Amino acid sequence: MAKFTLRPYNSYFFPLPHTKNTPFIKTSLQLQRFHFHLSPSKPTLRIVATNTQHDVKDTHSTVSMAKLPVQPPHEPPLSASDNLSEVVGNWPPWKNIPQRYKLIGTTSLAFVICNMDKVNLSIAIIPMSHQFGWNSSTAGLVQSSFFWGYALSQLPGGWLAKVFGGSKVLQVGVLVWSVATAFVPLLAGYMPGLLLSRILVGIGEGVSPSAATDLIARTIPTEERSRAVAFVFGGLSVGSVMGLLLAPPLIQNFGWDSVFYLFGLFGIAWFLGFQVVQGDATQLTAESLLPAKATTTQSWKSSLKELNSSLQDIPWKAFFQSRAVWAMIYAHFCGSWGHYTCLSWLPTYFSEELDLNLTEAAWVSILPPLASILVTSIASQLADKLISKGVETTKVRKICQSIAFLSPAICMTLSSLDPGLPHWEVVGLLTGGIALSSFALSGLYCTHQDMSPEYASILLGITNTVGAIPGILGVALTGYLLDLTHSWSVSLFAPSIFFYLTGTVIWLVFASSKPQSFSEQN
Repeated sequence: MAKFTLRPYNSYFFPLPHTKNTPFIKTSLQLQRFHFHLSPSKPTLRIVATNTQHDVKDTHSTVSMAKLPVQPPHEPPLSASDNLSEVVGNWPPWKNIPQRYKLIGTTSLAFVICNMDKVNLSIAIIPMSHQFGWNSSTAGLVQSSFFWGYALSQLPGGWLAKVFGGSKVLQVGVLVWSVATAFVPLLAGYMPGLLLSRILVGIGEGVSPSAATDLIARTIPTEERSRAVAFVFGGLSVGSVMGLLLAPPLIQNFGWDSVFYLFGLFGIAWFLGFQVVQGDATQLTAESLLPAKATTTQSWKSSLKELNSSLQDIPWKAFFQSRAVWAMIYAHFCGSWGHYTCLSWLPTYFSEELDLNLTEAAWVSILPPLASILVTSIASQLADKLISKGVETTKVRKICQSIAFLSPAICMTLSSLDPGLPHWEVVGLLTGGIALSSFALSGLYCTHQDMSPEYASILLGITNTVGAIPGILGVALTGYLLDLTHSWSVSLFAPSIFFYLTGTVIWLVFASSKPQSFSEQN
């Protein structure tokens, strides 16, 4: 027999007038359910206890408590300590932001710093050449050394991102390139040391695209992917703008070496801040991106075996049997030729060909990446909108990449044909062409993830390795041809136009964003 006790009490639900002796109401019933009834006519509360036992004659027992006022709940005001607890509970401000947005935001910021450390030399190379007596060929060699490390780290970066997760690989990459950047002034007078420091910058930055691609492929759905890629890789354009803005006044007021010290410090600060922003969530996310067998408690021997196994499991043969993969490889090579040669040589072109001083050349050099930020946002929105409306993904990627190739080819051709064009027209043409090349972020750079989210970082590592070759050959070759011909049209623009046009043809014929089962093909 269950014993049921009702006691009126001054609470949020049953407020009673204060009395010295509060009566107890006791009853003993064998109960299974209670029914609470509020009378609409007057504020009284009836509690009906229903007995379902067949051996009990009275099937309903009613306890009526008249004149019990029912009042709306009243919450006491928050005290100062409660307010403080609420504020502390919501700190830091990004605590309640979805994890995938935090990852995308911090990765984009890393890419901002990435290009700041990439373009700083394109401005500093002018006073450095004057100080150390370098000609165009030597300056081209120094600038191209970055891409030696960049090319070497692409495939290892993609593999490491797949095994350890893009977040961890990105952190190490930022730290490596930032420390190496800070060492450039210390080694500038010793050519082998200077080249080594720039190679290390390239290695650190080289793992970043694969790390970012791994994060996006595993955390962002297809209908959001163009915007995510545009936001992350759009950080490169922002970094170019900031680097070109900050470098000239720093050089003029504190010397060219201050650029490398300050920009290197930015990267180290990002590395430290990333630990705070991520916190426990970073651990969780990194673990979610790891293969199921990877755990922190594994021994070093078992970890090496797993790494070797994961490398063997990559379907290399299937990759290189795919025409679509080869189309991505060549398109990446063509786009990189125009991008890296312009990134490295445009400030010098504006300074010498258009007779601008260092500050003016830097300000004009800002216009292409600044316009690219706007174009990137438009292109990504357009691409995602077309895909969400049912347009085939492959068709969208082909349209975007064709715009990215044909626009700069046309603009470079127009600026090269008539050497008597006013300076502002030349700047406008180059700015528009290079800005429209940002459509590639919604074309080529999304295709790796469309084709295979599982191997997206590996595929980008493959294409980016080939795409880094123009940084090595193209940047140095531009300087050599410039010394040989003294013509910017021949040295800078003509090779880029050729690769843009041939890349468009190959892309339209062979590119595809259809998902591929490379493991099964292998």
